[in-house]
Amino acid sequence: MAAFRPAWVFAVALTAVLAGSALAVLEPAARERPAGGSATDPLPAEAVAALAVITPVPGSLGAEPARAALGRTLFSDTRLSRGGDRACITCHDIRINGASAVARDLTTDGRPLARNTPSVFNAALSFRLGWAGEIPTLQDQAEADLTRPDFLGGSWPAILSVIRGDPALAGRFRSAFGREADREAVIDAIVSFERSLLTPGSRFDGWMGGDAGAVTEAERAGYALFRGIGCAACHQGVNVGANLFEKVGIFVTIPNKAAEVLRVPSLRNVAVTAPYFDDGSVATLPEAVRLMARVQLGRELTAAQADAIVAFLGTLTGSYEGRPLTAPRAPGSGPQPQPQPRG
Repeated sequence: MAAFRPAWVFAVALTAVLAGSALAVLEPAARERPAGGSATDPLPAEAVAALAVITPVPGSLGAEPARAALGRTLFSDTRLSRGGDRACITCHDIRINGASAVARDLTTDGRPLARNTPSVFNAALSFRLGWAGEIPTLQDQAEADLTRPDFLGGSWPAILSVIRGDPALAGRFRSAFGREADREAVIDAIVSFERSLLTPGSRFDGWMGGDAGAVTEAERAGYALFRGIGCAACHQGVNVGANLFEKVGIFVTIPNKAAEVLRVPSLRNVAVTAPYFDDGSVATLPEAVRLMARVQLGRELTAAQADAIVAFLGTLTGSYEGRPLTAPRAPGSGPQPQPQPRG
């Protein structure tokens, strides 16, 4: 019988194999056509090496425009919820960071949800969804959000009645799908919109594409430390995570927390998505970085080391519809920013 190896061993080994393969493929292409420079300018070796670990967020996943526009409308339509008082955007605020400012949002009956709300931005790039990876696809997530009592609590008869009873909305469904709105079309519309919720244009992606001035020397040093101490063994790929499962608490168990296996979260836009972890228990990014180094890597970081990694993580904030994502205001601090006109 083969000896048992913990999950992190396989994660590290797999990452090494994938990184080597990616570098072999990416290096010639990157040297031929660097973004941000002329077609003949080679990428710096440091940027090529980074492309073996992290790949830029694409500008599009090919969402069908009419269906995505319908999904955008449904994403903010409170009429689809059981109480008529909430929508997907209530917890996933796409005007700011795709999540919310609280540790745990509330269910339809006012109880805190079991877990923190992750950002909806770049969710289409994750291999599974939910903190435990319990949701296989965006389609499954959309149905759960619409119908689970803890979320919107709607029912399909009521949802379809609202849509079919709205002449403008019903007409858009017939135009986009060639038929009357049904369960499959509603889910498809929401998923099409969520596939458009990408945040390209981060400074780190720009640097990997050839813009030498996109990140500072201190931020590059933070990335080198992030990679050197082992963070990149789990946080890599286009979403800088969200493509592996890992036990939480490999070297040290987090106090008052079960050592469960969770989906490694994405670090895209992490600088603006506090609070952190599945229970929303950590308020600041430096604290989160030091805790993860301790429990996952067995490393005690100094404040300066944590700050260096935080500086790098700040370069992973991208933009949606031309606007950089922002952290939400603390609850009770005033109204949230309103959507800007779309060009």
